[in-house]
Amino acid sequence: MSDKILKQEHKLGLGGVPIGTAFENITDEQSQKILQEAWDLDIRHYDTSPWYGLTKSERRFGEFLKDKNREDFIFSTKVGRLFTPVSKSEVPLTMWKNPLDFDYRHIYTADAVKKSIEDSLNRTGLGHIDIVYVHDLSEDQVGDRYDYHMKQAKAGAFKVLSKLRDEGVIKAWGMGVNKIEPILDCIEAADPDICLSATQYSILEHEDAVDRLLPAVKKAGVKLVSGAGYNSGFIAGRARYNYKDVIPKGMTEKRDRIAEIAKKYDTDIITAAMHFILASDEFVAIIPGASSTDQIKSNVKAWKSEIPADFWNELKSEGLIYEKAQIPT
Repeated sequence: MSDKILKQEHKLGLGGVPIGTAFENITDEQSQKILQEAWDLDIRHYDTSPWYGLTKSERRFGEFLKDKNREDFIFSTKVGRLFTPVSKSEVPLTMWKNPLDFDYRHIYTADAVKKSIEDSLNRTGLGHIDIVYVHDLSEDQVGDRYDYHMKQAKAGAFKVLSKLRDEGVIKAWGMGVNKIEPILDCIEAADPDICLSATQYSILEHEDAVDRLLPAVKKAGVKLVSGAGYNSGFIAGRARYNYKDVIPKGMTEKRDRIAEIAKKYDTDIITAAMHFILASDEFVAIIPGASSTDQIKSNVKAWKSEIPADFWNELKSEGLIYEKAQIPT
């Protein structure tokens, strides 16, 4: 199913985390310029979530896309939280720099999923959603309530999403998580089509995914979309790694060495990071976020670039890429 939905032109998408003010307070005007740049450069795959900016990102995508031909783009969003309007003083502390005035709760029942999709359609003004991801159902987000919420999702979210897909209301569904285990648990319990795997497969860190995640999704016929493929900006030089301020030991040196080798082959680490992910048979798309129009241009340029085979051979020979990992051919 995912192969029919995400075509060649959808391999490079745009993720909505920065537009939700994750890293800086991007204004409405700036967000529309970013979205317009993406559209002008033929990006037609957009991913967001009501979580991003406490519904702000969804609204911004909807404002931009509302006048576009709905058949011209792929749109995905997420379920797993419901949002309630509150006063500004009651807005919970989150990672968002300038969220809207909402509180939220995690809930993965069938009724909550249907309500979440209805709310997303109202916020965006779109007629339908192509892909729905079950969001943040992983221990890094729900902690010791993981088993409780997974049981809830198996009885509720998974079943209703399969039903909505079979009825043609949505085209596909899967997990949207920062860990491997929830995807494996979902595959064992249900029939997802495509999963958004964030932070688990990058040019810097991919060994566990190669050994456990990729064989499992291949066997199940499930495809993957890459989120945070640049380790939430670390590969581009930001002082954060997978949305956290703590940089794992050795990663700075590894990043800098790959960047040094890339320069020798007249390329750069961003281009290499993107091509590495898309070389995997299981990954059908990558959806980096963007805080500026320049980042959109950089991503499109990287996507359209070519990298000599000798570059990848050198990375493998130095042990910078796992020997079992696929590389571009």
